[in-house]
Amino acid sequence: MSPTTIGFALLGGILPTFVWLWFWLREDQRHPEPWHLIIASFLLGALAVPLAVPFERLVQSHITALPLIFLLWAVIEEVLKYLAAFVGGMHTQAEDEPIDAMVYLITAALGFAAAENTLFILEPFITGDIFTGLVTANIRFVGTTLLHVLTSATVGAAVAFSFYKCRSIQIEHLIGGLTGAIALHAIFNFLIIHAGPRGIFVVFTLIWVSVIGLLILFERVKRIKR
Repeated sequence: MSPTTIGFALLGGILPTFVWLWFWLREDQRHPEPWHLIIASFLLGALAVPLAVPFERLVQSHITALPLIFLLWAVIEEVLKYLAAFVGGMHTQAEDEPIDAMVYLITAALGFAAAENTLFILEPFITGDIFTGLVTANIRFVGTTLLHVLTSATVGAAVAFSFYKCRSIQIEHLIGGLTGAIALHAIFNFLIIHAGPRGIFVVFTLIWVSVIGLLILFERVKRIKR
């Protein structure tokens, strides 16, 4: 494996997520989060991938029912992304308004997507199939990366809407948000795997429509008062 191959895979996996990161951070321009916490959340999200892989392989080796595999994979990834965001910035005093939870969770999700995308792009690059690698990069840019953003933002929104509530309600919202994110992640993954070319177009269209809903949700979160 040449350094050039690794370099191209890294560029294809990471650069597109920086575009999305810039896009979503613009939603928090009034009181932006410290850059060192954004970087920490992104890197911890990326480090969650090598933690997720052995657990996902363990699930695949012991379970044959595909829907259950997708569900457990979604549990592993959503919990790890949440922990990355929590350690990266959500546990600090910098999280001082409801929208911050969405920012840190989306940042961690993009870090996770960057590392995951790199792995998926690297495989065809190693075999010399550059065209497949480029197609994979494009598909993950418009689909899978946004799915990670969407599911983590679901958790972030749940946390945001309970930001000024008591601890018990915050825990209830967190559990509800994680449950919703896991269900969404598992369903979309199942549809992507089993859909044909036309079906994949429909699934990605649904993801983009959901992103429009996410932008509307950001505006609602911005208006939450103590």
